[in-house]
Amino acid sequence: MASNKPNKRIVDFHIARLQDKNAEVRLKAISELALLPDADGFAALQSVFNNDADQQVRKAAQEAGRKVFLLLKQQNSDQDSSNV
Repeated sequence: MASNKPNKRIVDFHIARLQDKNAEVRLKAISELALLPDADGFAALQSVFNNDADQQVRKAAQEAGRKVFLLLKQQNSDQDSSNV
């Protein structure tokens, strides 16, 4: 059975990019993490939302965090229904 979980190396790559000095690089990493239902990615987005100096980056992290939260919630719901 195929898993919907993202490759951890990809998630880790984008998480590392959140530390880049360039806000555009951080924004790109955020947009990529928004597509990946991963708890570590979600935690990294929360950290960016709480700590990044750039308001646009914080807003993007907030929006991406919402998307990831919903993806994780859906993923957990799908797993629960398949365990019945």
